[in-house]
Amino acid sequence: MHVDRRKFLGMAAAAAAAARSGWAQPAADVRLEIAPLKLEIAPGKVIHTVAYNGSVPGPLIRWPEGKPIAIDVVNKTDAPELVHWHGQWIPSLQDGAMEEGSPMIAPGGQLRYEFTPQPAGFRWYHTHGYAGHDLKKSLYSGQFGCFYVEPKQEPGDFDREVFLTLHDWNASMGGGADASMDAVYEYGTIGDRMLGHGEPVRVKQGERVLFRVLNASATLTHWLALAGHEMTVVAMDGNAVPAPRKVAAVRLAPAERVDVVVAMDHPGVWVLGETREDYRKAGTGIVVEYAGQTGEARWQDPPEATWDYGIFASGLSQQNHADTVVPLVFKSKFRGHGEFDYWMINGKSFPKTDVIPLVAGKRYRLAMKNMSTDDHPIHLHRHSFEVTSIDGKAMSGLHKDVLVVKANGTAEVDFVASNPGDTLFHCHQQTHMDFGFMMLFRYR
Repeated sequence: MHVDRRKFLGMAAAAAAAARSGWAQPAADVRLEIAPLKLEIAPGKVIHTVAYNGSVPGPLIRWPEGKPIAIDVVNKTDAPELVHWHGQWIPSLQDGAMEEGSPMIAPGGQLRYEFTPQPAGFRWYHTHGYAGHDLKKSLYSGQFGCFYVEPKQEPGDFDREVFLTLHDWNASMGGGADASMDAVYEYGTIGDRMLGHGEPVRVKQGERVLFRVLNASATLTHWLALAGHEMTVVAMDGNAVPAPRKVAAVRLAPAERVDVVVAMDHPGVWVLGETREDYRKAGTGIVVEYAGQTGEARWQDPPEATWDYGIFASGLSQQNHADTVVPLVFKSKFRGHGEFDYWMINGKSFPKTDVIPLVAGKRYRLAMKNMSTDDHPIHLHRHSFEVTSIDGKAMSGLHKDVLVVKANGTAEVDFVASNPGDTLFHCHQQTHMDFGFMMLFRYR
């Protein structure tokens, strides 16, 4: 994997040389600087990380669907970097994944990304680097931000919107792992602060507030609830759901997004946070304060619930026939005590996984079987997919770009090969991705 990544450093060096040559480009629409940051998430708790434009999350990018954008990214760190535009239907070279051919940005270098943002909805951007055993790098760092592609007409009935980002942190150097070889964290934040140490979300009675929530954790799934309130799920991964539903809590795996509308009908000072006490005490939460209300923020445990994608899908009458079924079996291989497992798709670990050829215009069904004891939030680059089956239960109409395939479970998703080029498929859990859980689709 390291060898493959280094192949692109020459491309990055060439890009940096062009930037130094003095050739004048028109000004970019957005400029992102990747640089070290000392982030104080609570008094006396400082995280030494890397971030965009000196903030966590990076700046919210709002851009009209279908209008071209130019984004200059400057790398002020001592390691090669790149930015992935998660959920967007854009060319492989602009996608920000070196496995697809996107160039790395050398230390001190600069690169311009140019593409036309689509489709409309809640997307995001983040580093797509390798972390390995270093729980300070890649998505363990603060290199992430929200990207909202504005539709021509905003759907939904709400008075205002609030973007929230969930992240987990290690303050000590190097981080650690538990006996199951999962990353272990010391703190959690929503935005750049731990619960109780940042500005509250201030609301008014009678408002309908749309919360756009991103789980930017490298490895952890989070459950989130707003004490005293129900949430209506209206979109997942930026795509409107066929059947909006009220829920007491939402589950978000790494890289998943959810749009929920909350009717502000229960005045007080409340906690919007992790439903599990340990994670909430570690900081994963934010205060929601009604106008004219004071006092300590209150938490109430929501009713226990399971998460079922199917309740947000539509009926089977709309289900399409796939031209080709691609079987994908997920397994792990024990590497020894103190090591992360190797992950395999159809018996092979990246970069030795098979490259699967596609034909433009065809509809493919990924028939996934998870033969491991871990959940896998699988992600397909440069496309959205329709969820057609989970654990044998058929469904249609639910479009996503990240889906959890449960431990010892199955899932099927369909996508149309409508965006030619190298297309990366991987688990969005950082350790799984770093240790083999990736493959490529390729078509022209």
